[in-house]
Amino acid sequence: METSHTLDATEKSIGRVASTAAAILIGKHTAAFKKNAVSKERVHIINASKARFAQKKLKEKVYIHYTGNPGGLKMRHAEKIVEQKGYSELFKKAVYGMLPSNKLRAERMKLLRVSE
Repeated sequence: METSHTLDATEKSIGRVASTAAAILIGKHTAAFKKNAVSKERVHIINASKARFAQKKLKEKVYIHYTGNPGGLKMRHAEKIVEQKGYSELFKKAVYGMLPSNKLRAERMKLLRVSE
């Protein structure tokens, strides 16, 4: 049974919306919760650009990625990510970090949609 949930991010902090979305994607809100199965529940986050962002955090928050090569440490500020990919990318990164890091994470992320 596939259901859809819509979360409105207007005037809410990114962490609150992301933690709610992660809990739904994991399936913790259902009585038939299983750790080893993907719940077929889609989550759509709307109004991502209208969420509450502290200007200080946009300037100082750093996302770090290591490519695996020598000298391959990439550091990008949240402000730069918003310029290049939009606010939706910040929500995707937040939800991705809140999901358990196992083989089901990629499948769960496919069920997430974020719109500005």
